[in-house]
Amino acid sequence: MRQWLIDPRAMCLKHLLGEHVEHHMFVGTLQKRKSVKGYLENNLLEPQSLIVRHAALAQEIDARGYSHASPLEEPDLSYLSAEDREHKINKQLAELDLFQRCTECQLRAIALETHLRHPCKE
Repeated sequence: MRQWLIDPRAMCLKHLLGEHVEHHMFVGTLQKRKSVKGYLENNLLEPQSLIVRHAALAQEIDARGYSHASPLEEPDLSYLSAEDREHKINKQLAELDLFQRCTECQLRAIALETHLRHPCKE
């Protein structure tokens, strides 16, 4: 399980849907008050961003013509230390890891960046 935390528009469908389902898995883990120490140490989880990130993923799923129908329950973070609740993922490392794994995500990110810098005038 992991959060990539890159712009969802830059993700291939496999990684978009994969990160989405993993948000549900993270919340289940947190609701059971299980340890997430390894996920934090390995730059895979940013607990306080789960709801906002899930919403961004759901929006992109809908934008691609799929129907998102799985709302995410607010996770119980009360058992985590303040440091663990506030943990932030190194987004540059996560992006680099994703792009080394997936050429399609890398190409989508390049195309998105190009489009954002030089949008077509309509």
